[in-house]
Amino acid sequence: MTLYDLKPRFQALLRPLLKRLFRAGVTANQVTLAALIASVAIGVLLFFFPRPVLFLILPIFLFIRMALNAIDGLLAREYNQKSKLGALLNETGDVISDAALYLPFALLPGATPWQVLLAVLLSILTEFCGVLAQTIGASRRYDGPMGKSDRALIFGAYALAIFIWPVCMEWSWILFSVVSVLLVWTCLNRCRRALAEVNS
Repeated sequence: MTLYDLKPRFQALLRPLLKRLFRAGVTANQVTLAALIASVAIGVLLFFFPRPVLFLILPIFLFIRMALNAIDGLLAREYNQKSKLGALLNETGDVISDAALYLPFALLPGATPWQVLLAVLLSILTEFCGVLAQTIGASRRYDGPMGKSDRALIFGAYALAIFIWPVCMEWSWILFSVVSVLLVWTCLNRCRRALAEVNS
């Protein structure tokens, strides 16, 4: 079970906005690029100013980013905007955005930088495993327990906790240890289920 399973319901809520964007001439690739640029900008801000009070930006933006990711997929599928460029932008944009948004946690007081870096690298590996499934004839894998949406929820909640109760930063090593274990589990799940799919 992963938050990705709730995506269809979330997309249904966005359909009124989707129609307005399409009528305004907005394309899926433009939405993808907007999410990427905004993610990098916020990541740079938090990197140079790693103050707990500024991390309130993160949960707010992560929700917006999830909406943008849902919108670009809907525009691509429902308004015939699928393209090879769009697929590349979507996959690379997600990886770059994750790295930009989560690396600043390494600069907070009490953080263990190598643990944050490990979690980010494992996040990249989960997406690599998901895409790699397609090379053996399986579908793009989104299995959990620590997919993109799940990471957004966990790190967004942690950023909110930092803003409300900064002392919780002392426990960041526990959070990133658990997340790393779940990310390894996610990689194994995606590879295992990709093999099961092609062998069924």
